[in-house]
Amino acid sequence: MNTPKLRRLYPDYTYSRDVIAACYWADAVPAEALEHAPASGASRTRVAVIGAGYTGLNATLALAEAGVDVTLLDAEFPGFGASGRNGGFCCLGSHRATDLMLRRFGADSPAQVRRAEAAAIAHVDALLTRHAIDVDRHSSGEVILAHSRRAMEALRKKAPDFARDYGADATLIEKADLATHGLSGPTWHGALQTPLGFALHPRKYLAGLVRAATAAGARIHGQSPVLSVEKSGQTFTLTTPTATIEADRVIFATNGYTAENLIPWLKGRVLPAQSSVLATRPMSEDELAAQGFTSRQMSYEDRRLLHYFHLTPEGRMVFGQRGGLLSSPQNEARVSAKVRADFDAAFPAWKHVETPFHWSGMVCLTASLTPYCGPIPGLEGAFAGFGYHGNGVAMASYTGTILADLAQDQAPRYELPKAFAAPPPRFPLGRFRRTILASEYTMARLLER
Repeated sequence: MNTPKLRRLYPDYTYSRDVIAACYWADAVPAEALEHAPASGASRTRVAVIGAGYTGLNATLALAEAGVDVTLLDAEFPGFGASGRNGGFCCLGSHRATDLMLRRFGADSPAQVRRAEAAAIAHVDALLTRHAIDVDRHSSGEVILAHSRRAMEALRKKAPDFARDYGADATLIEKADLATHGLSGPTWHGALQTPLGFALHPRKYLAGLVRAATAAGARIHGQSPVLSVEKSGQTFTLTTPTATIEADRVIFATNGYTAENLIPWLKGRVLPAQSSVLATRPMSEDELAAQGFTSRQMSYEDRRLLHYFHLTPEGRMVFGQRGGLLSSPQNEARVSAKVRADFDAAFPAWKHVETPFHWSGMVCLTASLTPYCGPIPGLEGAFAGFGYHGNGVAMASYTGTILADLAQDQAPRYELPKAFAAPPPRFPLGRFRRTILASEYTMARLLER
């Protein structure tokens, strides 16, 4: 079969299993538990979904539960991408563009986005309950930690706005009170505790979605990269190495793992950025107390080059940050050392604690700094969802469910903010657009100094 090779922005190593060989989440849910047989031969389906992460699985589940014939295809196994290797934050924050939204979409656009963020968390919460998915849930809301005095002043100003934006009160924690909240660390000047969101085991959530979608009648195939998508009349033909699938509708749910050459419209509209994570061994209560960080709240620093982290129920610290711009075994080792150095600076009492787990993956940025959810212009019957900016557990789940409604020509069951329904522009510089990240990282480091 003469089919094209998928072209992506990073080298092949980035999309290999090597970078998740030491992923902590795989201990409980290994790849073997998620593997599905490849698609084979010729078949037909009402809706084909490309990409079996949270977006694709939520779309597939919603379609299957509605009685729609749906086939889900993944190049590796469900959750191979960001959905199976993220930090485990089901939280707010899928946009960074309030001023831009105001200019483009009007005064009510930020409020629309805030409502969608809160509704996305509620959507995941309801799914977990309805399908009895055990995800080691912990953390009631999240903590935003101030990495500087200036950042703390910003949090003081932000606290009163939280109730207005989300209908829930946030609690300001001054530096002197961090210890009493179990949030001690030498680099923080205070915090803001917000009540929305929770932490979870990302692969346990993923495995639960796979079980629910399969039970509802969906067909799921792994090792089935879609190499081409052609449309003739009202029918799409998807080609994999071992199959051809005809479909009336197609949902593209590949996010940061999107191929540049699959369909022309997607080219250049996403900017994948690497994120790197480590996890410690379980720590004793004495070890936790020695550092003074005992809170199980998911936490992050509100800055461009942020750190995000939380203690799991068994006392491991999962700690992540933005990764490198290059991708190779050598660079993976270099970034791993950098993450460990930052971990030691944040938690000096844990310098002796082993970190046997380290992995990396792609978050997905857009030029609009907001997600996209909707039809693909100029390709009737095709839809896409992407661009969660590192906050995809909740928002990808929400977006996938909306895409299922759109693929059935139904009004979305959830509010779709105008900012999310507008197609993001292409990034400049084409295949060299990673240099934009280099500039951003350099500027962020200079400002933080």
